[in-house]
Amino acid sequence: MHLLERRAARRRSLGFWLVATALFLLMFAASAPSPLYVVYQGLWGFSPATLTAVFAVYVLALLAMLVSAGGLSDFVGRRPVLAAAIAVEAVSMLLFLLADGVGWLYAARILQGVGTGLATGVISASLIDLERRPGFGALVNSAVPTAGLAAGALGTGLLVQYAPAPTRLVYALLLGAFVLTGLALAVMPEPVRRRHGALRSLLPELGVPKPARLAFVVVLPSLMATWSLGGLYLSLGRSLVVEVLGVTSPIAGGLVIFLLMGTGSVASVLLRGRDSRTAIVAGGLLLAGGVALLLLALALPSPALFFAGTVVSGSGFGASFLGAFRTATSLAEPGSRAALVATLYTASYLSFSLPSLAAGLAATHLGLHPSATGYGLVVIVLALTAVAATVRFARKTRDRTDESG
Repeated sequence: MHLLERRAARRRSLGFWLVATALFLLMFAASAPSPLYVVYQGLWGFSPATLTAVFAVYVLALLAMLVSAGGLSDFVGRRPVLAAAIAVEAVSMLLFLLADGVGWLYAARILQGVGTGLATGVISASLIDLERRPGFGALVNSAVPTAGLAAGALGTGLLVQYAPAPTRLVYALLLGAFVLTGLALAVMPEPVRRRHGALRSLLPELGVPKPARLAFVVVLPSLMATWSLGGLYLSLGRSLVVEVLGVTSPIAGGLVIFLLMGTGSVASVLLRGRDSRTAIVAGGLLLAGGVALLLLALALPSPALFFAGTVVSGSGFGASFLGAFRTATSLAEPGSRAALVATLYTASYLSFSLPSLAAGLAATHLGLHPSATGYGLVVIVLALTAVAATVRFARKTRDRTDESG
């Protein structure tokens, strides 16, 4: 009996890290095109508005899948949904390999968004299902995406600088990685029993259970601030480095994304033992301060100050998202967890895409620097709003506890 229990525990642990690996690869692939956007612009001659549109269609496709299929794995099981998502993602990598114009980029990014959206809810729920220590799944779910985004941007930048076929090689490597991951899913345990209602679950529905609704409203400004900044970096970060700061190295565009997301991942790990309120408050203050440094760097201009501001902002990103995600998901029952996670990511990815699309349109008409300045000021306001809302929510909760006691 003990041998069977140990085998089950090992399989559970293996499944957990396999899911974490899939999440890392998905986020690596999500940021891989970012350092190449300027390369594509040079090859095919499109505007900043088109550039952010290519980025935005990925997120909108992702959102469509989150809203419609975010809770599907609660009914049909985690493993089949994840396998389907990885298969779609692999096909999108093949389209990137074949791309010879903007139309191919749109098609590849839309399909990539479908695969990532299908995977997002099931991965987040699986990490919590398979965790061996309470809270560890939420930590991995907040640290790994930022680590994957960081590695994808920097890795692609290095390939552009030093490797042959810069617009092809990264996608060939990712295609192979997704195929291997899909095959490895055979060893993942299935934590969910199938039940009726799968087709009905495909109807668009936001799943915030009643006990988590107030907490969701409180963490919403934090989600908006962090992911809107991430969207700006992944869509226009390379353009800001080249056109405003005058840094032309292909690595620099990937490096700023790496610093933002990498420090976000480190901050998530360092703050894993802190309570959610502390993480959100500290993260919001760091995010506001970091973005203020970014705006000053663009005004001077100063590449060194821009990189420093990116590190500070990234720390705020990681801390804020960890606190927000942990606050909301801790209030959900297993049967409604995937739908709640889908709702959290819906809010996050809307903040990820729509503001950056607006920034691209503004940059086409008003210029990149003024548009980035206005964008940064909005992020600062959202970050400070998140801090104020969290402090007020904590005070009300404490007062209510004192009264009941």
